[in-house]
Amino acid sequence: MTPGELRRLYFIVRVFLSYGLDELIPKMRLTLPLRFGRRLLFWMPNRHKDKPLGERLRLALQELGPVWIKFGQMMSTRRDLFPPHIADQLTLLQDRVAPFDGALARKHIELAMGGPLETWFDDFDQQPLASASIAQVHTARLKTTGQEVVLKVIRPDIGPIIKADVRLMYRLAGWVPKLLPDGRRLRPREVVREYEKTLLDELNLLREAANAIQLRRNFDGSPMLYVPEVYSDYCRESVLVMERIYGIPVSDIATLEQQGTNMKLLAERGVQVFFTQVFRDSFFHADMHPGNIFVSYEHPEDPCYIGIDCGIVGSLNKDDKRYLAENFIAFFNRDYRKVAELHVDSGWVPRDTNVEDFEFAIRTVCEPIFEKPLAEISFGNVLLNLFNTARRFNMEVQPQLV
Repeated sequence: MTPGELRRLYFIVRVFLSYGLDELIPKMRLTLPLRFGRRLLFWMPNRHKDKPLGERLRLALQELGPVWIKFGQMMSTRRDLFPPHIADQLTLLQDRVAPFDGALARKHIELAMGGPLETWFDDFDQQPLASASIAQVHTARLKTTGQEVVLKVIRPDIGPIIKADVRLMYRLAGWVPKLLPDGRRLRPREVVREYEKTLLDELNLLREAANAIQLRRNFDGSPMLYVPEVYSDYCRESVLVMERIYGIPVSDIATLEQQGTNMKLLAERGVQVFFTQVFRDSFFHADMHPGNIFVSYEHPEDPCYIGIDCGIVGSLNKDDKRYLAENFIAFFNRDYRKVAELHVDSGWVPRDTNVEDFEFAIRTVCEPIFEKPLAEISFGNVLLNLFNTARRFNMEVQPQLV
């Protein structure tokens, strides 16, 4: 390890300890030398004893910066990894950081484009429209047509920061199976490998442009999902130019209802969009949190989603698609034996799992929902219980699904 990496690792460990996160490690897993080293090198009192564990984990990730915030956001979607009180806190992580100077953004764009900004754009706004850990967004108009566009520009010098922190994540991932009873099931190094690939993909905006073009083509003419047009001639590895959209954040229920949005149809289309991406196209937007999903102001009686930020996409191989589809069918047919067998056959739970016990556990969670009217069913709670069941039976994390 380089001196810089050692300093960063020391800082990371001290942050974790200052939030009392060492309580995640059972004392019997800490050998005597490790306990001595912890007190000698990293001794630091828990300054947040009054806060619950989930909140302390969230605050620690926020203090560590953008790479860790985004990692926490990714983990928040995996309810099979964490109990509800931790996963709920991770969903509160916000990928918002102070914007960098708009003049620097202009300079960076001009360097990438190879000339003065005014050659291609009018009305460039140096005040960013949005700012996140990897990039920020500015508005402008195309000089040729007057079309309103947004320019997404990568933060200067973010690449080396990401690569350095990911290297440390690999080292920490190597400790997880030794320190946590559940560590091997979590497959931490594979999860970090998938996360590294995701981050590096996000640094190349030409890849995001290609993803957006593909997703737009997949839903061309569809009333369910609209993807803004990408202006490829203006895109570079560190600059993305696409159509500016106006929509209602999908999480703004009050405004959607005030607009008279057909909420039932909107919900149905959300499910259709998911299944279409996964099973028809095998190409899906893998970062569909509320900040990236809007609803068009037009035709609230016939609502259409708008999807942005296609930096993270995913695909499933034929086996994964088949197992997922068969699981859905078996679940809705109340064939819990089949659900249990599919999990074993796919390798998602260990081969020596007692299928009868697993079937009974799934039945206990799922069967009561079919006895209730649809309006009374909380599918969120059903999923949480299913994930808790999977964790009890040592279901391994599937990195391609993270």
